[in-house]
Amino acid sequence: MKLLIIEDEKALRDNIINYFNGDGNVCESCNNLATAIDKLYNYDYDCVLLDIGLPDGDGFAILDYLKTQMKNEAVLVISARNSLDDKLKALNIGADDYLTKPFHLAELKARALAIYRRKAFNSNNKLTFNEISINLMGRTVSVNNQPVSLTRKEFDILLYFIANKGKVISKNAIAEHLWGDEMDMHDNFDFIYTHIKNLRKKLLDANAHDYLKSVYGIGYKFATL
Repeated sequence: MKLLIIEDEKALRDNIINYFNGDGNVCESCNNLATAIDKLYNYDYDCVLLDIGLPDGDGFAILDYLKTQMKNEAVLVISARNSLDDKLKALNIGADDYLTKPFHLAELKARALAIYRRKAFNSNNKLTFNEISINLMGRTVSVNNQPVSLTRKEFDILLYFIANKGKVISKNAIAEHLWGDEMDMHDNFDFIYTHIKNLRKKLLDANAHDYLKSVYGIGYKFATL
């Protein structure tokens, strides 16, 4: 997943980032409402972890913003507020789940994954596209029931393409989604080409159809055939 963590408590924010990064997720973060709105205006995320008690405003404004902009990020509210009114308000204006502080990081991740799967893949732990099968929890891929060994980034790219099959995706969108802030360390997008070239070869070697198509001057498309 690509996550935006909106939390003003630095220690907790850092713990969440480290915990999610351990499984290869891409985490971006901020500690105030203004920066969060700016990030959501410029980028897309799979899931937003939202503290509603922010120093420059109420985090509920994030939910209002996502709704008015018709954005589709999954939102998990993490808050010390445990009143029923706050929980109902958050859920009624667009939050997908509400977790009261303090919480275990394992539960936070499980809930975030659950709402992500529900939105992106209809709650399934297994995603199937023609002859390609992906186990989301085990992070394994098979073609015609034969395992295919992919690197972490190759797996993430494949999942991203299948989730957006039939759409033309720019190199910049791929880099931003899968590398987040780390993309600033690269001078060009050659590293994306290398990952996609290797992924395509592995799928073809496993007798999958040639789904990955280059769109000249723009990026790539995962064809539906």
